Amino acid sequence: MKKADKTTVAQRRLEGRGGRFLTSRGSLAVLADRPDGYDIVERLESQEEDRVPSLAPLRWRRMLENPLNFLRGSALLMSEDLARGPAAPLTVQICGDAHLSNFGVFASPERRLVFDLNDFDETDQGPFEWDVKRLTTSLVVAADSLGLRHGAQEKLARTVAREYRVAIRRFAEETRLDVWYSSLTTSSLMQDLRGAFTDVTRRRIEDVLHHLRGTDDASAYQRFVTGTENPLIVEDPPHFTHLEGTDETGVSTDDVLNVVAKYDSSLASDRQLLLSQFTPVDVARHIVGVGSVGTECFAALLCGRDHRDTFFLQIKEAHRSVVARAREREATEDAASRVVHGQRVMQVTPDAFLGWGNIEIDGRIRSFYVRQLYDHRASIDVERLDDMLIEAYGRICAWTLARAHARSGTSAQIAGYIGGSPRFDEAIADFAQAYRERNAGDFAALHDAVVQGRISIEE
Repeated sequence: MKKADKTTVAQRRLEGRGGRFLTSRGSLAVLADRPDGYDIVERLESQEEDRVPSLAPLRWRRMLENPLNFLRGSALLMSEDLARGPAAPLTVQICGDAHLSNFGVFASPERRLVFDLNDFDETDQGPFEWDVKRLTTSLVVAADSLGLRHGAQEKLARTVAREYRVAIRRFAEETRLDVWYSSLTTSSLMQDLRGAFTDVTRRRIEDVLHHLRGTDDASAYQRFVTGTENPLIVEDPPHFTHLEGTDETGVSTDDVLNVVAKYDSSLASDRQLLLSQFTPVDVARHIVGVGSVGTECFAALLCGRDHRDTFFLQIKEAHRSVVARAREREATEDAASRVVHGQRVMQVTPDAFLGWGNIEIDGRIRSFYVRQLYDHRASIDVERLDDMLIEAYGRICAWTLARAHARSGTSAQIAGYIGGSPRFDEAIADFAQAYRERNAGDFAALHDAVVQGRISIEE
């Protein structure tokens, strides 16, 4: 039997504090130079090897809409930039793509509406501050698009970094079980935050939650399902399109159905029983977001008792994470199981149907993860934020991120490394400001690539 960890919180904090001798907190502000000849278009195109070629123009168009969309679609570039710079010697399960739009509200298996991270395609083991930098940078880029001055952007970044620091120090004092079960529900927001926010901020946060937009199964059925005797997914390009035969990477409707039929072995026995009471009745390609455009992704409509008893599953192919690529580390587990494992670690209430399965296509094993689609999911509408709301929203995300990292069991070490002074906050804010400028340059470079004919945005 494994011996219990008798290390005290104080000892673990001291261990984390010792990490400053390897990487100082101030050095986290450094944005490393790129090597000579680094070509952002070439790096982004390298991801097309695992994607549907005909969808590349759509990906470019969405990334070219604005600098925030570009940042969302260029997680590989940022991960490689982070890997070249100083990193804290504390590794946890990270999201890998913790930008502001990858947080939102969804329904837990107990049907509570909770706020949490909601995208784990890039989750992996990595330095904890990579997620903090990704979050604060996305908020600064969003604030820039909203017209906030650079001084206000710096204040925003410091506030968000401070919220993470305060939250991780608070989680370091809590028991393992308290951390594991801590959640942020829309109905008990202030109670779960343990009074961390003032009354004024509480009202701002409630306003933010009112600005969340999303789709649940009931409204999805009204919009995307047709027929009663034989329910089918409504053709709605590019959101939903039906496959005709085999697509460009060799995937067919039968392959998708094969994943759905086999993946239940990764579910708990009670979820297997529930899933067995539903029958897949239709499959369509599903395209959402920015960074995932081109990844093999499908929606399956399942029917239970009758046409009123339906729900959607999303079936998405997983690949090596950008974190692993940036750190030049070979994958140690199946790509889809990595996604599912990461989500189960970082999310308080993972989807009841979250699982994974592998199928062989043309002699190659391909890995897909499965989860519910349209389960009361809602994300922030950035355009409706202002300077007060974006700060409140950023603080919610920072608290949530700290809780997700604390679930790895190293919150005391992180708290010891970060410390009680604002030095960490300042470093993260400086990095975010610097990366806003780099992101703007990369965004312009992608525009130039279109003009030069290097990439096409035409279908």
